[in-house]
Amino acid sequence: MNDRDDLGHGRYALVAGGGTAGHLQPALAIAEALVARGHPRCSIEFLGSERGQDAATLSGRGFPVTLLPGRGIVRSLSAKDLVQNARSVCELGVAAARAVRVVGRTHPRVVVAVGGYASLAGSIGALVHRVPLVLVNVDAVPGAANRLFGRFARASAVGWEGNPLPRSVVTGTPVRPEIAAVDRSPDARAAARRMLGLPVDRSLLVVFGGSLGARQINRAVDGAAARWSDRDDLAIYHIVGRRDWDAYCDDPAVDRIPATDASADAGGPDGLDLVRVSYEERMAAVYAAADVVVCRAGAMTIAELAAAGVPSVLVPLPGAPGDHQTANARVLERVGAAVLLPDADCTPVGLAGNVEALLADPDRLEAMGRAAGSLGRPDAADSGARVVEANARPDGDADRGSR
Repeated sequence: MNDRDDLGHGRYALVAGGGTAGHLQPALAIAEALVARGHPRCSIEFLGSERGQDAATLSGRGFPVTLLPGRGIVRSLSAKDLVQNARSVCELGVAAARAVRVVGRTHPRVVVAVGGYASLAGSIGALVHRVPLVLVNVDAVPGAANRLFGRFARASAVGWEGNPLPRSVVTGTPVRPEIAAVDRSPDARAAARRMLGLPVDRSLLVVFGGSLGARQINRAVDGAAARWSDRDDLAIYHIVGRRDWDAYCDDPAVDRIPATDASADAGGPDGLDLVRVSYEERMAAVYAAADVVVCRAGAMTIAELAAAGVPSVLVPLPGAPGDHQTANARVLERVGAAVLLPDADCTPVGLAGNVEALLADPDRLEAMGRAAGSLGRPDAADSGARVVEANARPDGDADRGSR
């Protein structure tokens, strides 16, 4: 997948990192913004990971791609994980050596590190060849790789105020254009619900936990749904996640359970309207339709909630590196856009109590949506691209930097 073009002056930018959607989405958004600002698509190369989503996500987008071996370090002292970590360290050495060669071959004017395993190797390559390094950090606290290389970076494009990385520039977190364009007016909300096959005349709670799902949240919403079984004014759209879907549906060909089949205690005109799906790609419609969302607090989710202006109950993933999801959730909580519900308190009673209080206060929900929207940055991708351009070395210096 290494797609070397024949540019005499080498690449403009080498974008290093990935492995998850939370790293790949902002990386792609900034790369596309650089293209929009006049840089040839073939002059921007991605340095990603052989594992994870990188190959599938980057395929067909027209950017040259080099994939590196290896995986991250597991935070565990079990014998099995210690062996795996030893292997990971060896793979990191191989990846770093390859990244150094890629930087030397392509002579980029700037290396952009977006976090994730491959960003570590790419940052090492930038330092070896004395190429300007720009970090992109979308979480409220820096990841391990960005903390390590922050002191060497020319600048750090960060998602939120208060990030401790040196030379930080708050650019916001780039989101997909369809999310930035979400319309939550009454007419648009009704249209979104019809698109999703949901009732227009009920309050709508949306629950999700990422593509795989979140078991604690799933269990809590199951219990809360039983508590709400006789409510004829409420609908739940539960995006279960692929990991737990078998517990809800025995037929792998089915990816949606309608209200009449979702629960023995739910369904019908006189009770809770509950729909479960394994996965949902139409997230713009989901955000437009929801009265309130219950979800984890990953960086991209927080940015999307802000861009769309959606009230939320946030359940940070416990044990996340640096407790970054709690820090992400605090960004929305501080302005009154979200309620923070610790994972341990995300029980049927705890979840139901928080959701009931919000749904009973439409004025509060409206204020929460406005507060979330006040943090949205529709120009985040272009702002990040401008930080990259401001710190790239001049074209004539490209060859001298690697000597």
